[in-house]
Amino acid sequence: VITLNEQTLGDNGLSVPAHQRRIGYVPQDGALFPHLCIADNIAFGLKGSKAEKQKRVDELMALVSLPAHLQKHSPHEISGGQQQRVALARALAQRPALMLLDEPFSALDTGLRAATRKAVMDVLQQANVASILVTHDQGEALSFADHVVVMRDGQLSQSGSPWALYHQPANEDIATFLGETLILDAQIDGGQADCLLGRIAVDRPTASGKARIMLRPEQIAIQDAGVNNDKVDSNEANSAATVRATIRKVDFSGFVSTLTLHVHHAAADIIELKTVSHAAFAGGQQVSLTVNGAAHVFSQ
Repeated sequence: VITLNEQTLGDNGLSVPAHQRRIGYVPQDGALFPHLCIADNIAFGLKGSKAEKQKRVDELMALVSLPAHLQKHSPHEISGGQQQRVALARALAQRPALMLLDEPFSALDTGLRAATRKAVMDVLQQANVASILVTHDQGEALSFADHVVVMRDGQLSQSGSPWALYHQPANEDIATFLGETLILDAQIDGGQADCLLGRIAVDRPTASGKARIMLRPEQIAIQDAGVNNDKVDSNEANSAATVRATIRKVDFSGFVSTLTLHVHHAAADIIELKTVSHAAFAGGQQVSLTVNGAAHVFSQ
């Protein structure tokens, strides 16, 4: 996934003559010079007097939220997240019109990765630098970008806002690549789809006939059937499709659990759904599945 952080592409230098354009680059491993201290890494390539360079280093250290006392440290003496901030500061030193980030967070652990990504986003927005981030992390792409481009086999598959690509992917491959999903066969008529989960609304009112539809996990509420009878009985009144199912298996993985479910009215159909973990979920439990919102219909 290539993501674009569109910080005024036209106003930030890309409309000026080519010889005046500068492109900053932050590689995957930071690529800091091990024999230079942090200040000298940031100042590498800067022109001007020693005092002018030091002033620029001080500004950049503050911009990327690095303590001033780290200036004389060597790269190996600071953390991975701090090293990536130094690499970003070095790239920003030349006042680039465009920043290229090549999987700059992939070597960091999960918690540090999220914190560093947010810090980099804030710095780039503050510096008003248009950016291109190349990443294999779907969540990273969706959270970082104003515009997302999905590429497969060297070809552009789809581009658009993170919201549009997540909720209206062009095909099943993009749908599954960008997040957890449930894809079902359906018969569509009059803006409604008859499928495994009952009769539900779709996002293409003009579609008709056999089709494949997509629901994201957050569109499906899972509740104990014993406390949800009233909701099941009043299905037509609240216009949300609801069906009964039995939990066959629970795969707990912390905040999220994967439930293997047998839908009652479909003898041979088993589905898997990810949902927020709940202590009450157990094998053999009867639950109701309520679909909220419209399913996305894939183009034929």
